[in-house]
This record gives sequence, C-alpha cells and structure tokens, in this order.
Amino acid sequence: MSTVYVVGGGLAGLSAAVALAEEGARVVLYEAAGQAGGRCRSYYDAALGCTIDNGNHLVLSGNYAIAGYLRTIGAGSALVGPERAQFAFADLASGERWTLRPNDGRLPWWIFSAGRRVPGTKPWDYLRLAALLVAGQARRIDEVIPCKGALWERLMRPFLLAALNTEPEKASAALAGAVLRETLAKGGRACRPRIAHPTLAAAFVDPALAFLAARDGLVHLGQRLRRIVLDDHHAVALEFPESTVPLSPDDMVVLAVSPWVACELVPKLTVPDEFHAIVNAHFKLAPPAAAEPMLGVIGGTAEWIFAFADRISVTVSAADAIVDQEREALAALLWRDVTRAHKLGAALPPWQIVKEKRATFSATPEQAAKRPKSETSWRNLLLAGDWIDTGLPATIESAVRSGQNAARLALARGAV
Repeated sequence: MSTVYVVGGGLAGLSAAVALAEEGARVVLYEAAGQAGGRCRSYYDAALGCTIDNGNHLVLSGNYAIAGYLRTIGAGSALVGPERAQFAFADLASGERWTLRPNDGRLPWWIFSAGRRVPGTKPWDYLRLAALLVAGQARRIDEVIPCKGALWERLMRPFLLAALNTEPEKASAALAGAVLRETLAKGGRACRPRIAHPTLAAAFVDPALAFLAARDGLVHLGQRLRRIVLDDHHAVALEFPESTVPLSPDDMVVLAVSPWVACELVPKLTVPDEFHAIVNAHFKLAPPAAAEPMLGVIGGTAEWIFAFADRISVTVSAADAIVDQEREALAALLWRDVTRAHKLGAALPPWQIVKEKRATFSATPEQAAKRPKSETSWRNLLLAGDWIDTGLPATIESAVRSGQNAARLALARGAV
C-alpha cells in the first residue's frame, strides 16, 4: 500500500491529511514546529496565566470547506456566533455606533433599511459593489469601485482589509470579488460570524490529530524537511536532519509549508514573495457585560476587538507600519482604543503582543499572479497552502480548500 507524506502541520496540511485518512489512505505527517496548527494555533501564555490563540481568526458561515473539515473531525459545534448575520461597529472619532444586519436571503432588501445598513449610505452605494464580482484578474480594487465615502470607510475598507490583509485600494479586485461572492452576495446566511470556542487548537487542531491517530496516521513534530530528492518525474526521498525517507513511485507527497520554504525545496517554483504583517494584542481583563463578541473599529489603530470570557483581544491587519514598534508601546496604543470603544476606565491590564511579520502574501494582482497550482512537474509532489491558487485570498478557508484539493489529486493518482 502506498503512503502519502504530508509535510506541514498547519491547516492546509491537516485538512489534506484528514481528507486522505477519511478515504483510507496511509498518512504520515511531518511538522517542523513542536506543535501543529501553524498560524492557527493556541498556547499557554505565562504572562497572562491562560491559554490564548496566536491571533483572532474569523470564520463566516459560508465557508463550506471549513464546515466540512470540522464535521469530519467531529468538531462541527466548535464555532460559536449569532443566529443572524450582524456586525457591530464603533467610530472612535464621532462616537457613533451601529450594527450591520444583512437579511438571510440572496435578495438584499436590507440595503433599503436605514436601520440595517451603514449610517450615511444609500442603497445605490451597495449596488456599485457588483462590479467587483466580475472584475478581471489584473485589476485593482480602486480601478473598479470608488474607494471613498461612508460605505467604503465604514464597511468595505475594514472588511476587505481583514479578508485580504493588504491595503484594499491596491489589492486584487478579483480576490475581493471572490470573497463577496461567497459571503455578502449570498445573503446573511452565508456571512454569520463564527469564532473558535474555546480556542483555535480545540476547534481545528486537536480533533484533527485525534482523527488521524484513530486511523493509524502518524504525526512527527519537530521534524523540519531539509531537502526533497527529485528525479526527472518523481520525488524519490525526503531528507530530514536525522533520517532520510525513501519514496516508492506510488507514494505521494503533499508539501504544505510556507511559500518561502516551498521555493527552497522545489526547483524553479514561482511563489508570492511580498508579505504583510498582522499584529494581535491580548489583554487579561474580562470585558464589560454589554460588550459585543466582535466589534469593528473605525478611526483607531485597532481594527477588530474580540470579547472573550476572560480577556479582550485586538487584531490589526496589514500592520507593516506598526509591527516593528516596541511591544510595550503597541500594548498601550491598542489598549487606548479598547478603552474608548468599550468606555473603560481601567488601567492597562496584563497583556501579550503577538506579531506575525509574514502573515500572508500581499493580495495584489501582481502577487496573486505568482500563485502556483497544486500540481507540480513531479507526478507525486503536490502543493497546499493558503498561498497557492485557490481563487481566494490567504484565509483559513483558502488553506483548508488547498489541502482538500491536494488530497483529491493524490487519491486520483492512486494514493489508496
């Protein structure tokens, strides 16, 4: 029986391994770090005295690949959120607050209700967004829709900044359109916000590892791949620091690592090579009882504030301008936004700052054009990751889809 070797234990690698094991394939997974999960990980933080996630990863109810992955690993109820689509916002400059409430169905009658749409907008403003749904691959967002006005500043810019992790004006209109097609354009049923509960690891990682173990899958942590030995048509061996794994012609390899690692391992591989940072802050203070689970912030450094039972967390996307600031300065800066948004008088509580300097590839048309397909020039070597060409920006949904697609290709090539 052939074996599928999955290299990389982030969500792309885990989703590939799970999909393969579900079909009866023999799976061996290698992860360079001491824990699985990649950027979707949780850990105990001594400074806060609790388990935190490295960042706040929002899932929407229309993310069908994530939903299928969680059902498969027995974690279908691991995401929590409101029964209806609703997104609360606070404008720190004006003090204004509102909640966006799309209706469930595809016909967007909510844009005609002043109480459901963004203050200061008109229905026609939303209809203009349809141009993004048919935008060409080479076009930027600012070439397709107006990047000004209340709708842009109070909804589309923060929404697209979070989805693309790139300054939206310069970002790919096609990738923005792909996100809209699967969320707002499908109605509220597809864009109900969902948060992992109680942690990212408990939702996405630990059940996947248990699923693999129950199907005799092997997981090796702390094993960094140094080299893939290749001939003209096949990968023939995997070299690790302490061992070399020979590959038969029927074995498959799913390489689910970062793009900069992949291009070192695979000759002549073209990958995105520009990236943007994400900064997350975690504050050990129970939020006010009336705090929204997720609050969009306009006019601050903080962009999204998440309220958990025992802490408050902040996310800043495309954070290149602040990522190199001292951690103490970042904590104070972001805490000021939290106190203004939630009307808190509390002094700075215990905190933690988590920086991801190369969190995702830059979602510009030029960088998107560098995304490779899953297939490579070697029959038994496939790629997975949120950075390959999934048609979506570098999101959790993109990572999971890439892994599931690599698994389908491996199975089609005789992995079982």
